[in-house]
Amino acid sequence: MRGGNLDLATRLRERFPRLKLTRDFSFARHTTIGCGGSAAASAYPAAAEEAAELLLWLWTERVPHCFLGTGANVLPADGRFEGVVVCFSSLSALYADGTRIYAGAGVTGGRLLSFAAERLIGGLEAFSGIPTSVGGGITMNAGVRELHFSDVTEQVLASEKGKLYLIPQKDCAFSEKESVFQGGLAVLGAYLNGKRSDAATIATEACFYRRRRAALPKGRSMGCAFVNPPGKTAGELIEACGLKNTRVGGARVSDVHANFILNEGGSSDDVSALAELVRARVQMQTGILLREEFRRIP
Repeated sequence: MRGGNLDLATRLRERFPRLKLTRDFSFARHTTIGCGGSAAASAYPAAAEEAAELLLWLWTERVPHCFLGTGANVLPADGRFEGVVVCFSSLSALYADGTRIYAGAGVTGGRLLSFAAERLIGGLEAFSGIPTSVGGGITMNAGVRELHFSDVTEQVLASEKGKLYLIPQKDCAFSEKESVFQGGLAVLGAYLNGKRSDAATIATEACFYRRRRAALPKGRSMGCAFVNPPGKTAGELIEACGLKNTRVGGARVSDVHANFILNEGGSSDDVSALAELVRARVQMQTGILLREEFRRIP
């Protein structure tokens, strides 16, 4: 990494004087699991072109970096990350052409749904209550059994090594909680397809999904910890193995929904160790190896 004796935040400020930056970024304060260490700097590009330019510089200068949306469904490492957290919350463009919506990566699920409802665009209500941004939702192919982001995504605006790409849905390699964007491609925005609806139908559907999510565990978590294997649910397997309320340090398997790991004052190492214990116990007792749904960062 080049740059002499200048610290990383100073180098970024000199190269990108208009870019919003912070020093000493706290992962614990910016993730739903509420643990993890710190990073040397965070950057908040406000437009796709600015994001692409930043990513090119980070790649060229060999600066370690990771991406962050709303901070849900991720487990940051403990300790110090001597790199840059690229936060996409300022990529907030949102407009519609008929029932086709463009949403920047930083648009939250709640804002997307409110925007759609105001314009009588339906078909997205199943995302109600999911704590995600458009960028994170596409990266993780988030959703519920009735609807995933892959079902409504037409094209994704993405960047890698400074280049911008408009990627059609068929090339996104969507599968169960996976996509091509879990590699080096950064999601900057997407075109989503809704459908014409009416206010009453949209409100009823949204209420149904919000009420269903209200039964999920409260507290600091990553959401579901493991992907459901074919024909089964991870929560039922974990519960059948007697793992509800199992604890490692300050991390505990929820007694409400066994596929949730709660942080009750623990560290990322506690959460990671508990996730590994659950995976090992389920595999030993059932022969099924659960796949982690959350992403580890940086």
